[in-house]
Amino acid sequence: MALDQNLLDILACPEDKGSLLYFESESALYNPRLKRRYEIRDDIPVMLVDEATTVDDGEHERLMAKVEAEGVRSTLSEG
Repeated sequence: MALDQNLLDILACPEDKGSLLYFESESALYNPRLKRRYEIRDDIPVMLVDEATTVDDGEHERLMAKVEAEGVRSTLSEG
């Protein structure tokens, strides 16, 4: 199940307070600035820095390519 757009409009990285990329098919939110991935468990984003996973350069490149290819959405509304 996809996260509600109202939730996505307010979700930010708990560490740098910036927007995240939402990978619905991978049940994850990703901060490309810090290379940090936050899991979504049972439709609930786990927004704890201590539980986030830092990805390596190869995984970062894969995720960024997926952003380009699939038009992955970003969190935080502009308005």
